[in-house]
Amino acid sequence: MTDTTTGLDPDTLAMMLSSLDEFVATALPESRLLELDHEDTCPEETVRAMCGDELGVHLVFVPEEYGGLGGGAFDAYRVCERLARADIGVATSVFATFLGSDPILVGATPEQRKEWLGRIAEQGTMFAYGATEPEAGSDLSALTTTATPVENGGRITAYRLNGRKQWISNGSIADVTTILALAPGGPSWFVVERGTPGFSAAPPEDKHGIRLSNTAALFLDDVEVPVEHLVGRVEGRGLQQAQQVFGYTRVMVAAFGLGGGWSALDRAIAYSRERVQAGGPLAAKQGYTHKLIVPHVVRLEAARAFVEHTAALIDAGESPVSTLNTAGAIAKYLATESGNAAAEAAIQALGGYGFTRPYQVEKIKRDVRITTIYEGTSEILEMTIARDRWQQHLKTHGEHYRAAARELAGLPADCGAPAAALALDCLAAVLEACRAGRLTRHQHVLLRLGELIAYAESAAALAGRAADAVAASLPPKADRRFTPDAMAAISRVFAREAALKVAEEGLRWVTGALPAGSATTALPLDQVRAVQAGLIADLDRVADAIYGRAPTQEMPS
Repeated sequence: MTDTTTGLDPDTLAMMLSSLDEFVATALPESRLLELDHEDTCPEETVRAMCGDELGVHLVFVPEEYGGLGGGAFDAYRVCERLARADIGVATSVFATFLGSDPILVGATPEQRKEWLGRIAEQGTMFAYGATEPEAGSDLSALTTTATPVENGGRITAYRLNGRKQWISNGSIADVTTILALAPGGPSWFVVERGTPGFSAAPPEDKHGIRLSNTAALFLDDVEVPVEHLVGRVEGRGLQQAQQVFGYTRVMVAAFGLGGGWSALDRAIAYSRERVQAGGPLAAKQGYTHKLIVPHVVRLEAARAFVEHTAALIDAGESPVSTLNTAGAIAKYLATESGNAAAEAAIQALGGYGFTRPYQVEKIKRDVRITTIYEGTSEILEMTIARDRWQQHLKTHGEHYRAAARELAGLPADCGAPAAALALDCLAAVLEACRAGRLTRHQHVLLRLGELIAYAESAAALAGRAADAVAASLPPKADRRFTPDAMAAISRVFAREAALKVAEEGLRWVTGALPAGSATTALPLDQVRAVQAGLIADLDRVADAIYGRAPTQEMPS
């Protein structure tokens, strides 16, 4: 069991989640969500009410010493998932404040933290995070916004900011924005208040999804801010400060993927209970459930296992930033890709109804799509994952994943551990083949390794989570939608998928990168295929758990 004692106690977290549900039901009924989406309007007053005395959800993200509740990463993940189940656009607006204040949290002086974090806690001040530029999205080192020192009497008293920021959540409604700009000493963060002369916002973007969030470009034309608004009062630490929170922020966006994916699937599940075709409900048909429902539930829960693993690492406070950044990348990658795929499947699951606005799933699909883009595109995450784990493979002479596979031997076999270990062993062999053939010089191969790594490591995390569930030792704040037996079946299904994916796709890319006729690596494909035995029975078990029915030996086709 992973310790999650950091942050809120379980009862306080449960109360916050319950209060959030009640607030959303009253303030954002489905009819209003559809209207706001159609009108492309951010419900600013509702977002401010959420972050004010009416609900106080913002207090979860603020340390106790500055007037907040001091929630940990695990608490924040649970809150972010619940927000996203309601609406990812609104969730984005709420989260933007805490993204915007992160440079202050990790890099500010004590006096700056007291002032700005105190404003969030006491006044519900809304923040925005001004990093991205038209030509500097994933590569923040390419920023062109400048910060020119203003001297008075031989000392720096202010900075003059010039530049443009793009795709800024809360851009035109935030009270305060943290701006990343290039000072003489290097990239640095500055706090800019709304209404500062020369600081303006473009009209909100007309977006494909998250239309309930405010997204706008920002313009800085000779914006002068006092030297006290340089975060940390030292130039050149901006990129380091941004890197320090990637693990945390990506876990929160991963939670958006979980929330959006489950929101769509819950609608599909409810629809399939009532929709009768060919003499029975869709919920009773394998051709429906085993394609459109069960695989997506399995992948979302695999992602959840890694999200909870990463949140616990962050809360423990003992891992280096690089470890947390890679873990956050894996969590976000699988959760957002799985959430996006689940929402797509939900449209198909509802047929023609899924393609219409009143049934919500097409809106959820438009909303969850952004989670694979912001806070690091899936492709950037694949690169981040692959580069870090490639170094681990090299430093350990190929033992990194083989050792991880051996660690799974102590887990119960019925929790998916054998297939997850096989996935890790196959991954080690694929990486070694890439080393021997110098195949990572092909960027596409490197990115595909990132995907395979995410699947294999998530299979291992899910096997551990299933074992904890069976042993009744899940963390007290963990999600408990499924029984231990159902969680074990979910883990077995995903572990099989991961083993097959790593082996067959790994072999494809290794062979595909070598010249024709080259000898390729040997993988235990017979073992990988053998562990697929029992898959249909486990898919049936997961379907039974989803629909709350007694287990069956066989479902009708």
